[in-house]
Amino acid sequence: MDRGDNPSSAVCMLCGDAYSLPEDEVVGNLPRALLCGHIYCTSCLCSREDDRVITCPECKVESTLPEAGVSGLQEDSRIIGLIYTAKMNKIKNSRIDKAKLRRKNKLLFTEDDAKTDDEQPADVEKVEKAVDEALAQAAENIAQLDHILQTLVTGLAVQVKKERARLVMEIDEAVDRATHILSKRREALLTELTNMEGRFSSGHVEVNRVQERMKAMEIAMQMAREVRRVPSLEQYCALDKVLETLQAPVDSQSFDMTCITLGSGLSCVLQSESLSRSLADCLKMKAGSPEPLSETPPPRAQQQAGSSRKPPWRQVEGRRSRSSSRTLPSRRKLSAPQQQQQQQDGLRAERPARRSSPSQEPHPRSSLAHHSPDHNPGAPDVIIEELIEEEQEQAVPPTGPELANDKWRSHRRKKHQVNAAPVIFNWVLVTHVLNPSHFYVSYASEKRQFVTLSRWINLLCSGGEGRFTPNDKLETGSMVFMKWKEGVWCRVSVAEVFQSGCVEAVGACPITRLARLRVFFLDYGFTKNIDMQSVDEDGTPGSSLNCVNDLLRRVDVSVQLELSHWPPHAIKCSLKDLVPTDLRKGWSKEAQVEFRRVVGSAAVEMQLFGQDRDFLLVDLRKGPMDRGNGLPISVREYLVFIEVARFYSPVTLGKRPLLYYPPVYPKINTELNAVVTHINTPADFYIQLVDNIEFLLLTAKLQDCYNAMAVGGGDGDLHLYCPVIGQACVARFDDKFWYRGQVIGHPGNRKVEVLYVDFGNKKILSVNDLRKIKDEFFALPAMAVHCCLADVVPLEEESWTDACTDRLTSLAHQKLVTVIATEIVPRNKPLPVRLFESGLDGPMDNMAELLVTEELARFRTGLGSRDAEPPLDDSAVWDPPLEDLLSAEGRSADGDSSDKQTPADQDQEQLQPQLQLPACLKDLKVRVTHVRSPGSFYVQLTRNDTQLKRVCDLLKQQCAPTEPQEVEWKADMFCAALINGVWERGQICSSVTSSNTAEVLRCDFGNKVKLHVSNLRPLQPDLEGSLMLECTLSDIRPAGGRSTWTATACDFISYYLTGASAVMTIKELTDERPVPVVLSCSNQVGQFVSFADSLVSEGLALRERKPREAVVPKPEETASEPPVGEKQPGGPDTDSKRSPPSTPARPALIPFPFSPTSNSTPTSTPPKPAPRTHVSAEKVKTQLYHPPELPCHGHIQMSVSAIGEDGVIYARTHHAECQLEQLRERIQQSMKTLPRQKPYTWKSVLGCAVIGPDMLWYRGQLLEALGGQVKVRYVDYGLVENIPVVHVYPMLLCEDVPQLCMPCQLHGVNPVGRQWQQDAVALLKELLLNRCVDVQVTELPTEPRDCLTVHISLDGMALSRILCHHQHASMDGSSALAQQGNIMTSPVAYLDDRDIDTEGLKSPEEPVLGPFTYPELPQEGQRFQVRVKHLWTPNELFLWPVEEPADVKVDAESLDEALARINQDVDSLPWLTSFPPGAPCLAEYSDGKYYRAKLMNFISTDPVMMLVKHVDFGSDDTLPTSKLRGMPAELLRFPVQALKVRVAGFKAPSVGLEREVLPYSPKWSTKAALDMIDLLHTHITASVVSRQPELTVLLYNEGGELVHLPLVSSGLADLDLDLDLD
Repeated sequence: MDRGDNPSSAVCMLCGDAYSLPEDEVVGNLPRALLCGHIYCTSCLCSREDDRVITCPECKVESTLPEAGVSGLQEDSRIIGLIYTAKMNKIKNSRIDKAKLRRKNKLLFTEDDAKTDDEQPADVEKVEKAVDEALAQAAENIAQLDHILQTLVTGLAVQVKKERARLVMEIDEAVDRATHILSKRREALLTELTNMEGRFSSGHVEVNRVQERMKAMEIAMQMAREVRRVPSLEQYCALDKVLETLQAPVDSQSFDMTCITLGSGLSCVLQSESLSRSLADCLKMKAGSPEPLSETPPPRAQQQAGSSRKPPWRQVEGRRSRSSSRTLPSRRKLSAPQQQQQQQDGLRAERPARRSSPSQEPHPRSSLAHHSPDHNPGAPDVIIEELIEEEQEQAVPPTGPELANDKWRSHRRKKHQVNAAPVIFNWVLVTHVLNPSHFYVSYASEKRQFVTLSRWINLLCSGGEGRFTPNDKLETGSMVFMKWKEGVWCRVSVAEVFQSGCVEAVGACPITRLARLRVFFLDYGFTKNIDMQSVDEDGTPGSSLNCVNDLLRRVDVSVQLELSHWPPHAIKCSLKDLVPTDLRKGWSKEAQVEFRRVVGSAAVEMQLFGQDRDFLLVDLRKGPMDRGNGLPISVREYLVFIEVARFYSPVTLGKRPLLYYPPVYPKINTELNAVVTHINTPADFYIQLVDNIEFLLLTAKLQDCYNAMAVGGGDGDLHLYCPVIGQACVARFDDKFWYRGQVIGHPGNRKVEVLYVDFGNKKILSVNDLRKIKDEFFALPAMAVHCCLADVVPLEEESWTDACTDRLTSLAHQKLVTVIATEIVPRNKPLPVRLFESGLDGPMDNMAELLVTEELARFRTGLGSRDAEPPLDDSAVWDPPLEDLLSAEGRSADGDSSDKQTPADQDQEQLQPQLQLPACLKDLKVRVTHVRSPGSFYVQLTRNDTQLKRVCDLLKQQCAPTEPQEVEWKADMFCAALINGVWERGQICSSVTSSNTAEVLRCDFGNKVKLHVSNLRPLQPDLEGSLMLECTLSDIRPAGGRSTWTATACDFISYYLTGASAVMTIKELTDERPVPVVLSCSNQVGQFVSFADSLVSEGLALRERKPREAVVPKPEETASEPPVGEKQPGGPDTDSKRSPPSTPARPALIPFPFSPTSNSTPTSTPPKPAPRTHVSAEKVKTQLYHPPELPCHGHIQMSVSAIGEDGVIYARTHHAECQLEQLRERIQQSMKTLPRQKPYTWKSVLGCAVIGPDMLWYRGQLLEALGGQVKVRYVDYGLVENIPVVHVYPMLLCEDVPQLCMPCQLHGVNPVGRQWQQDAVALLKELLLNRCVDVQVTELPTEPRDCLTVHISLDGMALSRILCHHQHASMDGSSALAQQGNIMTSPVAYLDDRDIDTEGLKSPEEPVLGPFTYPELPQEGQRFQVRVKHLWTPNELFLWPVEEPADVKVDAESLDEALARINQDVDSLPWLTSFPPGAPCLAEYSDGKYYRAKLMNFISTDPVMMLVKHVDFGSDDTLPTSKLRGMPAELLRFPVQALKVRVAGFKAPSVGLEREVLPYSPKWSTKAALDMIDLLHTHITASVVSRQPELTVLLYNEGGELVHLPLVSSGLADLDLDLDLD
């Protein structure tokens, strides 16, 4: 049964056969449904059965057949019902037709019989003629119908194709918009994940606990290693606490490990049902009335374009009849909105053409990557481009920089022209890559114009014009159109032409003999070979004209003229200063692949350096690899880093990277303590000077900063992807700690070589172990000093042996040594130094001499061992032991030993168990042995180290051989104690009980230890004494008003001072202990800084203020006092040999040995500084920085940087912003080191230099000196801060540059209370800080440093009106008149660089209404009856005269009647679209009716709310714009019925006793307002007192008395006696 016999139109979608029912012996073809729901006929399903499985041809779902096979599948009853119904209807209709035919035949037979009886036989010839005519007419009709049928079929196919293309374009646009919305939503959701670490607070707590435990363990391990290496260091630390920390077991149960198994509780939920419903509602096919296909683009686009110009496709149609109309559509000058809309319409109409652009395959639209936190506004948001990847030969036609500079490039390209002076940045797309030295780009900004041009070329070539004729020739260098893909035509330049029968290329070739040619795509940058060879009819090879016309179109003169305005889009470029790694092999395939991969198809930033022949020398900057990093990556540096290219000349960067300050070299012939950090050879090693507190602080801060970022995942912004040689960085070492480093090489394999600038060692690391360094860690210079061992050379004069290097490493590596620099050398050479082993007795063996002695090195020619000894000068504090002196004498050249004495005699003469202070109490070198607090710590003079060692040796000789004795140890007894294997002097703190454990004070160190009595021995009386001195820091006191030092201050000073070497100056020597001193330590530049200043800068102490009269001169008899070490005035003479006294006095425990009778302890007495001598300050005088450059009158854009507490606004112009960046870099480069801090007299200091909180330098102006701090204003920012004196220096920075920030004040604005209140200043800061505002300069100051008088507007709203609305200020008369009805805007600031076409714009439809009119009031002094309508305050209200002439009628209609009539048809009134302040309008009240009102101001913008005043009632209301209507002009003829007046005779009370006040007028109480309302409820009369400056009246009650008298009598108001009634 074929389809024509089927009674139903239901057919199988797979084979096209109709479904049929089984009849008799005929097997039917029933429809059956698969499991997926698709329906096919039985025959198709049987043919697709495979092992009882059928795969759906549409959705590819497999359906398993039942046991009965295909026959067992479910039949579709709906289709079967349709087939059966159609069959029954056909049978029924056939029966009816047969019955009708029988009746008709019967009727005709009866009529024929009648005619046969009555008429003659018909004429046969006439019948035949009629039949022939009818057949001829039928043939013509059939031909016409066939023509109509063909037309309809062809038109229907075209119609379907066009409509489908249009709908596909609209669907793609809708999907693109939806995708863009989803991407924006994704970005919004991703921003919520920035603070994800905050949701795991428990995990952070446990991490901090573990890190603190590890930090404590590392400190303890370091201390234990040092004690293990040098056992004598045990006396400087609490070894028992160290051992306890090391031996403490780690209990994993004490840490909550379950915190890492818990999630954040957040989840991203997709509401699929609501999304499906929303998509179905917002993205659907909408049916509408059909539109003619010839009317393209749609009428909506034509209306929006607003231009009568024909679209491009209409121009192509018209070009077939008029060849003179060949003009490009976009070359006609249109307004910017028209251009944009026209291009959008063209893109919508020609979407298939856009998808067929010259490319391998179209890429989907992708969003441009974010390049920096401060996103470039010139960067495109969405860019689509294809990258041509065919490997072609080098292009011959010129497409170089001349195309970017030629005079005929359009104005849109001017901003991309090459300028050799500045560095230019443009957004481009890479279209074709041959190698990094030869590639092509196109400007991203010209993407839209390129699409328009391509569409125009496609329409031009598809019309059949430009075909070649047999007489045409094709010449080299000519421009033709070529079909690159189906439906895509491009303009190309003919590079080479090959003629049939010729091997070489020819200059011109007849089109009929064209064999092949090579063309260059001008807009893409690649070449292509085209073979035009074909076979003619005679069998000979030739060129078919049809084949040429299928691929090429010629360009006539008119089209060339139009194309001359469109330069080629492909620009030839080359990466500047980049060459292959191997110049012999050239560019590798890997270089080309990596270049394409890193550039991709998105837009990149091109940095233009210059031009070389026909190449642009550029660098491409790709967006960051991750979204967290905002810095672009240089493609040049990336290719060099992956070792596929190299620089052949130094790269000139736009901005030099920050470098470390060079290390501070020690002074010549000065002994310093240092640690040898790294040794390469004896001629190449590094040292680090010790006792630098600031370096310890910086190291600790460095670890905390980068470890916290690594744990929290916030170090994404600090990753280094492409490090540059010489770049400063932070590198991770093997111990997992971070250290400052510098990149010094690229060894390969994606690794870098790093120099640790604070230690001197080098290491090759992966890029993953590098981080960018923050600016704050540049504050200190590099700490590693490059040195070489002086006075010695290798034995072989060639190189140092490994044995010599190993020996020096064992002697000095990571050990404390004494360093003496011998000479000054350039920075690029190692510093010659002498190294000495450091010990308690001072410098010991010279390491160079040890190397010479062990025959590992030799002295330089002319040098000996004595030349290597440390120099002795007046400043030396070392007192060498007697053995060293004797050995030195033994090594003398003359061998004279006649004056030698025995060691016992030498000890007996020089042994001094008591502390003897020198006559000069300044700059004493000391070692801090024990710290309790800033008010109590103990020091040893380094000059007494020899004495201390001799005392210890003597105790060892006396006590070591003896056995423990049974002694009753009582408090204050002296003893010899064995502490950490060393015998020392001690004093019992408390009587020993049965525990056999004694608490002993170490007499020479100051700390207390607990020892077993077996470690104690009696001390001989001649050895009793102490070599320590208890001190306190002078000139400071505890912070926070406390009398005792905080635990933080004690821990701070104990951490940095215990065991440290320092310089001490005793302020005044008295009998009181502790002694007030000034303790100084070395800073980063080798200068000594008071530790008291460090405590003040850390906020742990305050400076002790002293009166000017407290200058105490030093007593003259000080020099005649007995030595400090004498126990009593009557003691034995110190010059004679000391013998034990007969009755020695027992000194006290703590003040020993200086105050034998004192029993006070430092723990019970607060710090009490002794009187200090007055130090004269240095007088310094500086001038102010130059005043700022003031702008001219008029509008200007300014950036607000600060708001003063007095309401002064500090702002900078755009030019000043540019200068600020240059000034900042210039200041930081000029300040390499810290100036020396001295006491100054700040009275004559005006301009100064300030170290900010970020450790950067700023210019300042000193305002006031406040003890230890000064009040400074940053002259380039306007900020005012109180800064410690140590951070301010009386010097000028870049004094040739004027201050960049200028003060401004608002014009015509009076603050409430005549000065700006705190809430007003807070509002100004919220509105203006760090914001660019529009400023109108109204008045320049007479002095250039005074304030500018300006108007400021924020988004078109005057700042003065905002302040007045918030009741922070009021406007005076002049400014009110100047600003009434105006909102200050700058006409230039809101215009773009496009042309504004005002053609066709209509004038505003709303009439411009004038102001309201006011009634005429009676003369002054005349009383008239009034009605009060609204009360603002008791003496400010709105009233209305009841009698004539107030009752006014216009056209026999009162105001109430007119409003009632208008409210009946209020919907006919137009909506209000213009909102100038003071404009009349109709406003809806709470009763739903509209009344006359006046616009006051905008209240909010989201939603838009307006403040209006009902002029007939005096009340204010806040309404949306939907409740505002335009007012008819006739209502302006009625005067306002609410006059604002001031009631004379009383005022607000001077002393308010009521708690509840009016919020908008706090001087009036709420009770006074309520009582005044009650007084006004009677018949009130008024008399005018004055009309200027405001309407003032007196109100009277029914008895003729003043209304306000009851308020005065009750104390709610005061009489206004100053009222001038005249």
